[in-house]
Amino acid sequence: MSRFFKYKTTDDLVQEVRQRGLDIRLSEDWKVLSQPLSIGMKRVGNRLAIHPMEGCDSTAGGAPDILTIRRYERFGAGGAKLIWAEAAAITPDGRANTRQLVIDEPHARGLEQLLDVCRSAHRREWGNDSDLLIGLQLTHSGRYSVPRPAIVQHDPLLDPITFWDRKAGIKVGPDTPLITDTELRRLMDRYVAATDLAYRIGFDFVDLKQCHRYLLNELLAARNRAGEFGGSFENRTRFIREVVARIKADHPERLLATRLNVFDGVPFIKGHDGDGQPAPFTTPVSTTWGTRLEAPSQPDLEEPLRLVAELEHLGMNIVSVSAGNPYASPHYLRPFEYAPVDGYQSPEHPLEGVARHFKLTSTIQKAFPHLCVMGSGYSWLQAFIPHAGAANVADGKASMLGVGRASLSHPDFAANILSTKPLDPKRTCRTFSYCTALMRSKHNLQGQFASGCPPFDKGVYGPIWEEAKSTSPTPLM
Repeated sequence: MSRFFKYKTTDDLVQEVRQRGLDIRLSEDWKVLSQPLSIGMKRVGNRLAIHPMEGCDSTAGGAPDILTIRRYERFGAGGAKLIWAEAAAITPDGRANTRQLVIDEPHARGLEQLLDVCRSAHRREWGNDSDLLIGLQLTHSGRYSVPRPAIVQHDPLLDPITFWDRKAGIKVGPDTPLITDTELRRLMDRYVAATDLAYRIGFDFVDLKQCHRYLLNELLAARNRAGEFGGSFENRTRFIREVVARIKADHPERLLATRLNVFDGVPFIKGHDGDGQPAPFTTPVSTTWGTRLEAPSQPDLEEPLRLVAELEHLGMNIVSVSAGNPYASPHYLRPFEYAPVDGYQSPEHPLEGVARHFKLTSTIQKAFPHLCVMGSGYSWLQAFIPHAGAANVADGKASMLGVGRASLSHPDFAANILSTKPLDPKRTCRTFSYCTALMRSKHNLQGQFASGCPPFDKGVYGPIWEEAKSTSPTPLM
């Protein structure tokens, strides 16, 4: 049973939006989502996109496995004309879980197969893939890498909840060594080499992931770090600016993207009632990005806007706007009905989070009207995803409608929207966090259960859910 979502009609939802004084518009006219869009030298056939959604189902070495290939076959057939493939780590030790993809020469053939399957499925269902763009997200997980974190700066809010050795229960402390400038320079080379490889494999664009407190996002906030990558804005943005400049020098006409946190906020903890509350902090909070130093529950977009301006000047083509930390403040990132067992329940009505996402995205899009900008937060809206997406695109608040979690259960959501059919209620994500609970489940020989939608994709993920639930040392839901 839904905790917050009680809306049967658009009028029901509009009334709630008005009562809360939120800036969310819904439209019954979805034609704008069928329109093509020019991005750089490319043309994308409609305004519907799939956000990078990890399945935690690669082989142990980091190659696409059966469920990975299945996911992209379903995405390819679904009708969205921009498919943003999930995070692939630029080094094996930069993965966030033991079944995350890796991009290097030994794994090139597997990524090529994934791409081929996705394009073939699209041609089979839609006849033409010349206006289909498929990108690959490149990542290094930084403080969330396994088996050891790579710490950019000591953060009094995140260090106490970051494991140095999860099995031994050892947390990051003041003596934990930071990643060196020399090592960061080496990783810059790896990002450039991985981008070269992704283009050679055939991906239309590459995403340099700067969100969710992974390495590049944490660098943006590294005010407390010494050396050439910390302190000033110029130093904190040095890594991304130099990598983008190098990539564009080598590939001036290729598309380049970034999924960018524009608001980090602070960690939340579970209160006595189970709802989230901000972890104790002392102002100014200097270790976050896009966040007011004296009031860290509020965004401050001065630096994110400055960075996007510099990236656009360097040739960045696509920006996907995000916020928060999936390990410490998931309600900022993905408004939800229910959290997984290791999380807190939403401290705000999810509509507040949806409106925050829309406002952040609109601010970026209005400032950079020639950039392709898309935002997050749509999945919680369920049947009203296309209504909100169409309104945002029509109002110039976003270039495209990007869907994340909802694409796992309803990979052909775009086909429904293009034919002006309602989303299938039997496959529309209800944000009950089953997929997140599976992502958090590590208690098997592979160190990671595959993630998907057990309620609406029962034939595949039902047995995985039952195994994870029956063997978990703690209840999953």
